[in-house]
Amino acid sequence: MNKYSSTFFDHLEELRQRLFVSLGAWFAASVIFFYFTDAVLAFLVAPIGHLVYTAPAEAFTAHLLLTFLGGFFVALPVILYEVWAFTASGLTEQERKYIRVFGPASFVLFLLGACFSYWILVPISLKFLLSFSTEEIAAMITVYKYISFVGTFVVAGGMVFELPLILLFLAKIGVATPEFLRQKRPYAIVGIFILSAIITPPDVVSQILMGLPLILLYEVGLLAVKWAYKEK
Repeated sequence: MNKYSSTFFDHLEELRQRLFVSLGAWFAASVIFFYFTDAVLAFLVAPIGHLVYTAPAEAFTAHLLLTFLGGFFVALPVILYEVWAFTASGLTEQERKYIRVFGPASFVLFLLGACFSYWILVPISLKFLLSFSTEEIAAMITVYKYISFVGTFVVAGGMVFELPLILLFLAKIGVATPEFLRQKRPYAIVGIFILSAIITPPDVVSQILMGLPLILLYEVGLLAVKWAYKEK
């Protein structure tokens, strides 16, 4: 076995270990969060009034889904640490110093994106979708569908808010340049709306609500990359 194969398998083993730690932290956090699901569910349901369930096990599966979503947020610092630590193994000593800033910043941006989605995007999307109710057509939202709807928006919002940080990090390690990002802007916009269609409910308003902030974040990332190159 040559040194390149050895390095590859070393990275593969490190990836396995970090995945194991991340999943273990997620599971442990979910077990702890399970005792708070009733209070969190009451908080989530408050804006919409009440929910229903149409199958005997649906209320239980909704609690289970909420448990793992909550556990993910509780374990997020550990998960992000493992992601950045694995990334650092492939960087030079000079490049690793950026992680001391980018690691905590990624956690803050994820929380900001999640809050933005919950307080801004979810209410607008719900208002639009529920506006089609009439006297003959009444909305009966099930608890599992509602938790899935909100959870998708919140997690997706947290992930997309990482975009400027990712672009800036790629610029710092010499992968992305302002000219490259400007040239790929049309493709990025198409990709953003395709991604929005995948990660949001199947309606145009939700896709636009997710797509427009992503485009804005791409432009913010481009400005950050320009700043990084001026610093150089």
